[in-house]
Amino acid sequence: MSVDLLLGLQWGDEGKGKIVDVLTQKYDIIARFQGGPNAGHTLKFDGISHVLHTIPSGIFHPSAINIIGNGVVIDPVIFKGEIDKLAAFDIDFSEKLLISKKAHLILPTHRLLDAASETAKGKAKIGSTLKGIGPTYMDKTGRNGIRVGDILLDDWKNRYSTLRDKHLGMLENYKVALEYDLNDLEKIFFESIEHLKRLKLIDSEDYLHQAQKNHKKILAEGAQGSLLDVDFGTYPFVTSSTTTAAGACTGLGIAPNTVGDVYGIFKAYTTRVGSGPFPTELFDGYGETMGRVGMEFGATTGRARRCGWIDLVALKYAIRVNGVTQLMMMKGDVLSGFDKIKICTAYKTSQGEIEHFPFSIEPENVKPVYTEMAGWKEDLTQMTKEEEFPKEFNAYISYLEKELETPIKIVSVGPDRKQTIFR
Repeated sequence: MSVDLLLGLQWGDEGKGKIVDVLTQKYDIIARFQGGPNAGHTLKFDGISHVLHTIPSGIFHPSAINIIGNGVVIDPVIFKGEIDKLAAFDIDFSEKLLISKKAHLILPTHRLLDAASETAKGKAKIGSTLKGIGPTYMDKTGRNGIRVGDILLDDWKNRYSTLRDKHLGMLENYKVALEYDLNDLEKIFFESIEHLKRLKLIDSEDYLHQAQKNHKKILAEGAQGSLLDVDFGTYPFVTSSTTTAAGACTGLGIAPNTVGDVYGIFKAYTTRVGSGPFPTELFDGYGETMGRVGMEFGATTGRARRCGWIDLVALKYAIRVNGVTQLMMMKGDVLSGFDKIKICTAYKTSQGEIEHFPFSIEPENVKPVYTEMAGWKEDLTQMTKEEEFPKEFNAYISYLEKELETPIKIVSVGPDRKQTIFR
């Protein structure tokens, strides 16, 4: 049985959580394959908004199994807090939430290293969420990390102490002032580890292999966005994991030839949190309106998102890298009332116009080339079918489909799961 993938095609915050929630009724298993608590997947239904950081977005559906794969890094403290917040919803986590023994753990000292590293960079900081994710992935690739399965071993505390002491030595080299009480941090950490032990820890790659043999329908849920991929994103202003389709194979242990549909999610405009180049960024009333109407604040950090027009050069790149088969457009309703809509179709460089995503998109190297279309005045949020869309909005969708050469199958017109229109 094939595994379908759901990925963000921009710099994250595209609305992946909502779409996973909407699609879960079609799937038996939802599996997160990379990232950590830097993710903030927002789901809204029954008048309540839920923000998930590590738990997959299918957790509210009664029949779906949710798996945290080996490619994810887990902060036990944040994870326990996330579960505690969902206590009122009578979710049987012991049966519905499975955790890979090969997933890596974020230690308290990983977070301290993250803060020290970012502080030391000064103006050159990359915009880390300071969750300890980068240092955890560094330990993973450096073969020093601690995995979930290690907490079941007799020498677990020794393994922890060895890595902690190494981190404390590294902290001294940064020569930055950090205020912390490690005893307090460790007390909460070890309490959360005991909670983690009570959940179902599995050999996730074998579990998924057996599920495929038994014809279970599986959806792999990505975090962050393709333009934050450690290889293909706007390096060094990227995350520490593989956010593209390839990450689903390494982050879950599924074979490339078992990948089915690849769902790509994008906003009708573009946003970015933190540092890094952003060719279509706006500093005018249009950008201010996008941010205000779209409530563009990070679900995890609370930071205001930078806003700009849609960038088809970057979108085409993400579609090709991921092998996207279907598109889902989010937040078209935010653009209602704009007198005009601009679409970046190429970059102007010193060598002329280009339509491919180059090595560097720093402002001194590329300038956006725009096509302009008429905007629409109508409020889309109450619409329930495609036939109700204003002609200008339909023209915008059709133009994007033609340029991206990929069908737009879902259009979201609001944050609630009911505000989702299938085309």
